[in-house]
Amino acid sequence: MTSTTTETDTATRITGDTDLRPDHGDHERFAHYADRDKITEATVLGTPVVALCGKVWVPSRDPKKYPVCPECKRLYELGPDGRMRDWNERGASE
Repeated sequence: MTSTTTETDTATRITGDTDLRPDHGDHERFAHYADRDKITEATVLGTPVVALCGKVWVPSRDPKKYPVCPECKRLYELGPDGRMRDWNERGASE
């Protein structure tokens, strides 16, 4: 995943939609954090978007109807630098 800037951090919104991956598990039951501009574009064009937790989906549902994804919330609260550290540590351990 690419690094996130502070601008992206302030332009994040929640959305809740069905995951496109066959192994999505419970992800479709949550609203996810993703870049606001990318969600807007994906909603208009019908293209997939990637959440902070890694979920990939095409936005189409009202996120207010779903609880927030705990992993997205955890990553969002870490901030851009904390997310980068977390992703780098996770990548190093795999």
